[in-house]
Amino acid sequence: MRVEKEKKSLSVNRAWLYVLLGGGLEIVWATGFKYEAIPSLIVLIALLVSFDLIIRAATVIPIGTVYAVFAGMGTIGTTVVEGVMEGGILPLKVVVILFLLLCIIGLKTTSKGGKV
Repeated sequence: MRVEKEKKSLSVNRAWLYVLLGGGLEIVWATGFKYEAIPSLIVLIALLVSFDLIIRAATVIPIGTVYAVFAGMGTIGTTVVEGVMEGGILPLKVVVILFLLLCIIGLKTTSKGGKV
């Protein structure tokens, strides 16, 4: 006879933590595609873990919100990293990035955290 473990349901706060961690790891793997300073193994691990985290978060938070925040974090983070590595960011790009950040915060604050 096989005994199955009860699955713990993921809290909304934990799901948002997963989205944030997944977004941070997206910055690592996306940056690793361009810059050789990040080893390929690290890029692969970051890629797999980031997607695992957003898949788990999407069981609690609407998938559209999860993916928008995840992709937005990756966009902002990789742009900042590129600005540091390349020596600067155009002012218009900063304005667009700040607008994107405002939209991400708006998604977070308007999300009910339930399934769609």
